[in-house]
Amino acid sequence: MKALTATNYNFKAQTKVYNGKVRDVYFLSDGRLVMVATDRISAFDVILPKGIPYKGQILNQIAAKFLDSTADICPNWNIAVPDPMVTVGVCCQGFPVEMIVRGYLCGSAWRAYKKGVREICGVKLPDGMRENEKFPTPIITPTTKAEIGEHDEDISREEIISRGLVSKEDYEILEKYTLALFFFFSKIAAERGLILVDTKYEFGKYDGKIYLMDEIHTPDSSRYFYAEGYEQNFKDGKPQRQLSKEFVREWLMENGFQGREGDVLPEMTDEVVNNITLRYCELYEHITGEKFILSYADVDLSARIEKNISEYLDK
Repeated sequence: MKALTATNYNFKAQTKVYNGKVRDVYFLSDGRLVMVATDRISAFDVILPKGIPYKGQILNQIAAKFLDSTADICPNWNIAVPDPMVTVGVCCQGFPVEMIVRGYLCGSAWRAYKKGVREICGVKLPDGMRENEKFPTPIITPTTKAEIGEHDEDISREEIISRGLVSKEDYEILEKYTLALFFFFSKIAAERGLILVDTKYEFGKYDGKIYLMDEIHTPDSSRYFYAEGYEQNFKDGKPQRQLSKEFVREWLMENGFQGREGDVLPEMTDEVVNNITLRYCELYEHITGEKFILSYADVDLSARIEKNISEYLDK
């Protein structure tokens, strides 16, 4: 099956199009937007040269499932899912920050910590912590939202407010929603034998009301550990078994790529692409508790998506 790496639609009442790192967004004149989850994949803020079959569907279906299950915690943008790779929702004015919440010291936070950094985004970290250690309480480490080709940058709560990126009143609501969502889904993950390690949320406003936007709790936006073996691995100083997109980043780093100037992307062979697809399927099944069916191998994805969206908008 070919991956869907680009779209070029023209729907009724369409006003503009935005092509993100992995999503194409079609804005409509009635205040809605159509978000297509393509099979593009990014790491280190760089779009990789090949798409990953089924990735867009997997992420869209995970996000739709958990947007529905958390709607009573925080209003969200989702209105309908007319295609497995598409969500139609409220067109919010996004806040220019991403709310990253961390329950454990790992990933980029650990890489900074082991270099001697003891404060991240204005949050002070104690000495003596080890990789993959649980924080006493989850910490929020926001980043700015970078344009394509640029890198997101860490930013503190104080700087966000002082620079006027988000008002103090709105930021306090973002913090409240961020932690409520994180605690809620940590319990769901635990029921599935997983630990929600860290994740990110994006928020925006529509008609004066704050909404949760984009995707939630997918392997692209979240990192999970398997609960089984966590304590022993941590005690022994061994790597944790992860469910996240970190395996893609690790493959890139092993091949000398970290998104730095002068770094050259390694070749994405068919075998590499197929292995990434299978890992995403595994992630879907563990996170949702449902079987992912590899189907419609010979379907023209672009045509199917256009048909399903058009029929939905004509209702």
